[in-house]
Amino acid sequence: MPHLDVTRFRLPTGPRADMALAGVVLVLAGVAEGQRLGSNQDATASVIGSWFLAVAVCAALPLRHRHPVEVGWFTVVGTGVYYLLSTVDAPLVVIPIAALYALATQGRIRASVAMAAVMVIGVGVGTLAGTGDVSGTAVFMLTGWLVAVVALGAMRHGRVAYAEEEARLRATQERLRIARELHDVIGHNMSMIHVQASSALHRLQKDPRQAQEALTAIKRSSKEGLQELRATLGVLRQVDEAAPTAPSPGLSRIDELVSSAARAGLNVRIERSGTHSPLPAAVDLAAYRIVQESLTNAVRHSGAQHAVVRLNRGDRELTLSVQDFGQGGARVVHGGGSGIVGMTERARALGGTLSAEAGSAGGFVVRARLPFSDHHEPIGGTVDDPNSAGG
Repeated sequence: MPHLDVTRFRLPTGPRADMALAGVVLVLAGVAEGQRLGSNQDATASVIGSWFLAVAVCAALPLRHRHPVEVGWFTVVGTGVYYLLSTVDAPLVVIPIAALYALATQGRIRASVAMAAVMVIGVGVGTLAGTGDVSGTAVFMLTGWLVAVVALGAMRHGRVAYAEEEARLRATQERLRIARELHDVIGHNMSMIHVQASSALHRLQKDPRQAQEALTAIKRSSKEGLQELRATLGVLRQVDEAAPTAPSPGLSRIDELVSSAARAGLNVRIERSGTHSPLPAAVDLAAYRIVQESLTNAVRHSGAQHAVVRLNRGDRELTLSVQDFGQGGARVVHGGGSGIVGMTERARALGGTLSAEAGSAGGFVVRARLPFSDHHEPIGGTVDDPNSAGG
């Protein structure tokens, strides 16, 4: 027995939906007018006029995408004239109601309210004139229907606008996240390569052996940088390639940062305190990137030979500090880069804080507080890393 996939059936949308609705209404109006013609042969002229109005109103509905307000007014006025000429209660009023809803979903609330008011006033005047076709109850029900239609359209417009704004916000946050990742991935390795290349050039004539060591370190750093950059770009392209096999950046890889800084001439000491239980992934990543950027700034700007990284893992937060003992604190603050800004954004994304200032004993100090919940979920939402194994 063949399987019926109901998910393949879709209701028409856009101009197709308008044409389908207009066709159904026109058929129903034609049936009603045909019955009227059969019962009264003297009403031929009136029936023909009503037919032309019904056709015109129905044909105008698919044009609302190009001229929404004009089509709305035309359907309202045309439907009103139709009911003045015809003595049958055909469902032509559905057309202007659909036009009103479409206007409200586009945010044209004033125009849709004005048209609804004209429809209610027109029907009310007809009732007061004693036509006998419409009662006060019908006017009240029509008013309720029109108010509901406009309200639903306005609600949909608000939901769509909110969804679009939320999508723009997510896109902006994603761009900032990508910018931070590229800065951290490329900036760290390029800074180390720059320092090592300068050292190699300086020692090339005096001490070829040390120059060779510096060139070897440059080769290693450039290779690592290329691997991380390819992994990042692969995620951004969303290609169907094998997932990166390198472990996700975290404090478990802090020894790699220490080794990289040592190759650039900066000796780093790690001081740990507090508990040793695993950190939430987002906090672990943010801490790693903050330490990485702080050591990069120390290598580039401070001229220091020593730095201390202090990590304290509490029950609800991780506090860390990176202090160097150089003389480049002002250059770090006023260097014009985005490193400190990126670190601050990482901390704030988790509900934490970050400060970067000259130390009391000289050099430069970066302090960060990264809170997390008892359930090990990041406070500001998951912060993904493009170099993680899962992408």
